Amino acid sequence: MQPILSVRGVSKTYASGHRALEPVDLEINKGEIFALLGPNGAGKTTLISIICGIVTPSTGTITVMGHDAIHDFRAARSVIGLVPQELSVDMFETVLASVRYSRRLFGKAGHDAYVEEVLRDLSLWDKRNARIRELSGGMKRRVLIAKALSHEPDVLFLDEPTAGVDVALRRDMWKLVHKLRAKGTTIILTTHYIEEAEEMADRVGVIDKGKIILIEQKTELMKKLGKRQMLIALQEPMAALPEALAEWHLALEDDGATLRYVFDAQAERTGIPSLLRKLAEMGIGFKDLETSKSSLEDIFVDLVERKEQAA
Repeated sequence: MQPILSVRGVSKTYASGHRALEPVDLEINKGEIFALLGPNGAGKTTLISIICGIVTPSTGTITVMGHDAIHDFRAARSVIGLVPQELSVDMFETVLASVRYSRRLFGKAGHDAYVEEVLRDLSLWDKRNARIRELSGGMKRRVLIAKALSHEPDVLFLDEPTAGVDVALRRDMWKLVHKLRAKGTTIILTTHYIEEAEEMADRVGVIDKGKIILIEQKTELMKKLGKRQMLIALQEPMAALPEALAEWHLALEDDGATLRYVFDAQAERTGIPSLLRKLAEMGIGFKDLETSKSSLEDIFVDLVERKEQAA
């Protein structure tokens, strides 16, 4: 299948000599949700800005739906919607007028039925005649999304879409993203909220200090790199870990009331049976066991730490 977005060797070095982005190769398939994870300053916004034509790359090529995004900017931009991090709207304009204006910028007719649908999906219809300056921060963020969707783009970029919004609004936006994907929209989002990627993404890219560390299917990433942990609630608290338990690299938590054991669930031997036998031999009783898998956040932190150690 031909990718809807192809990025080849794209990098950015500013006149000051600062290397904001190392050469990036990336392909996005139609209809997928791709999450680009990284801390602040990692290069996420730089990459998105280059693809959307806001920043000029130092090297590389970009193709969006067959259009050369550098040399045929207008054609490429016509199929892209962008929700930027920063609010960039006329605060004295009404919501409805602002969204209609964005639609007409791309040569689209008024098509009020479509605009109404977008505003209703974003819970903005009741605020359509309100001036943007009168809205809350979360509602202003919704207006940005409505403007990005106004011209019915095939590819939607969400640059830190839920930064600074409350949990309820974040979950509303997740629902909207799933609805858009069901309609065939391809979505690329940048985020440092790990749960956002875990909730929505099909594939995950990890970027740090301008370099893509890896790109992987989310489920495969968690299967390969995810670990599990077992919490053992002790009957009697321990003051310190006995030397006889050293081989399991346990952690003592909750003022000595809980043992934490981290293990690789994919390994042939997890070490759990031998640990439990050892506890029984030593007369260490426990009243409860609980296991859980690593989150995407655990995996992300682990990847960044590995990269720093290898540097």
